[in-house]
Amino acid sequence: MAQLFRPGANTAFRIVLALIVLSPLALFFAAAAFPRTDYATKVSMFVDQSVPFSHKHHAGDLGLDCRYCHTGVETSPVAGVPPTQVCMTCHSQIWTNAAMLAPVRLSLADKKPLRWNAVNVLPDYVYFDHSVHVAAGVGCSTCHGDVDKMPLMKKSEPLTMEWCLSCHRQPERWLRPRSEVFNQHWKPPPDQLAIGRKLMIKRGIEKTHLTNCSVCHR
Repeated sequence: MAQLFRPGANTAFRIVLALIVLSPLALFFAAAAFPRTDYATKVSMFVDQSVPFSHKHHAGDLGLDCRYCHTGVETSPVAGVPPTQVCMTCHSQIWTNAAMLAPVRLSLADKKPLRWNAVNVLPDYVYFDHSVHVAAGVGCSTCHGDVDKMPLMKKSEPLTMEWCLSCHRQPERWLRPRSEVFNQHWKPPPDQLAIGRKLMIKRGIEKTHLTNCSVCHR
């Protein structure tokens, strides 16, 4: 009597069944993991700008304070970008004919603002206020990373809801003295948690309130 199936048919059948069962699970976990990848969150990706502005040179080498360019960071929800006149405060005197600064000179001559592309972009349904975070003692580098080491600006943190909530649930891990908010070289001391809890009490920060939906979604 002729044999209909080869000796390995049972094994092959079991493998096919396993793939049928496991494939949807694999797709589910892949779909869940993808939004957390650097590719999806665009972490460490550079954004093309009309002028190749170097934070490393200006904030790092020259030591310019963040507030010199981002004038609204202490008083406004938006940190702001510098008008052309701020750039020309220096560049009307130095590097006056540099080719890479041609868009800056043209912007001043035509009285049209430079077009800067945002590096850190939040969805329209998310409300974020720079001034509130600065007043609470959250440093620039906590969210923006080592800006003073970036020749070109890149996104340092994912800025996902999960990432934001991790800070809102434990703000004591990140709070600094207000005098250190703009210090790119500040590092948490060994007793950061104890210091952070004292700062929370001093500044009236309540963790239960920070996780309310209305804080970020208005």
